[in-house]
Amino acid sequence: MGLYYLTVFEKNGEKLLDESFEAQTEQEAKEIGKRKLEENNWIDKTHRCTSAAGKLVLFGR
Repeated sequence: MGLYYLTVFEKNGEKLLDESFEAQTEQEAKEIGKRKLEENNWIDKTHRCTSAAGKLVLFGR
């Protein structure tokens, strides 16, 4: 199981979300990240999901 970090920002730089979660694979982490964004209506906000090693898994501006 790997640790991933999801962060969401407003246009002014304010953090709306900064949380970690576990996933078996990068693909699963991407799906979990997208689901959290959609549930909170943040899909159109600047966001990123990274692995604990710093690899970018999901990004949107």
